[in-house]
Amino acid sequence: MSVKNLVLAPVIALLAAFAAGPAAAAISAPRLLINQDFPDPDVVKTAGGYFAFSTTTGSGRIPVATASAPDGPWRITGDALGAVPAWAKPDGGFWAPDVTQLPDGTFALYFSGARTTDGEMCLGVATASKAAGPYTPVGDQPLVCAPEDHGDIDPQTFVDADGTRYLLYKSDGGATGAPAAIWTQKLQADGRTLAGPRTELLRADLNAEKAVVEAPSVVKTASRFLLFYSADTFQSSGYHTCYASAPTANGPFVKADAQFLSTELLGAKVDAPGGADVVDGHIYFHGWLGGARTARGLYSLPISFPNDVPQLG
Repeated sequence: MSVKNLVLAPVIALLAAFAAGPAAAAISAPRLLINQDFPDPDVVKTAGGYFAFSTTTGSGRIPVATASAPDGPWRITGDALGAVPAWAKPDGGFWAPDVTQLPDGTFALYFSGARTTDGEMCLGVATASKAAGPYTPVGDQPLVCAPEDHGDIDPQTFVDADGTRYLLYKSDGGATGAPAAIWTQKLQADGRTLAGPRTELLRADLNAEKAVVEAPSVVKTASRFLLFYSADTFQSSGYHTCYASAPTANGPFVKADAQFLSTELLGAKVDAPGGADVVDGHIYFHGWLGGARTARGLYSLPISFPNDVPQLG
């Protein structure tokens, strides 16, 4: 190698690192917070600390974990769902919970469950006086269960700066019909009542998505609304996290040109990163543990939004 090339090599390498993008720069950064099954995480910051909730595991119907700081240490402390909803199968599992605090101080827990009559996945809501629960199911019918959706899962709430409260969720889509889609619908202030018609935000229309978009989560930046979502099938190492941006909470959302979190982008430090939730300068997500398909742990990375664009690290 010539002297000129020796001088230029470090500069070229540095430029290549910047060109690789924010995810590539954070390959060694993912922090494993819960090294046991804790899939589809939802993280909530309260005056009393941080709480995280997951899909049903051996730890409970909806396991809850607590920490005093975003990076932990995190500890699973119990089961947040105090009773099985009247409409749901007790052994059907409760998926992808979301917890938010309502204007009156009450905490609302949204979840997916299998309906007793036909096994269809529907959305329910439960309430509690404390973030950790126990949560008591509301009503004897699901909050959302649209027949044309062939199952509704992955609820996530978002509160705009003006106080408008939205419920986002995924419609599974039919085996031979439309692919999965993500919807939003306004909620009344009580968090238990839908308000007005729903709006489709995006649909699985890219080859890499394999007809699956799910796990929506909205972040408001200085002038944009960013919708993070997972795509592909969750059992696959191709499962990944993307985002779309829009000028309003109702869209129209435009998908980013590249994936944001993936097994490849994270240098295989996390297998199939998905179920992302952004809280307090961190993006939390799950990934398969130990090279198997039996448990998904909770991971996090720092995140910021310069010029309304998400950046890791």
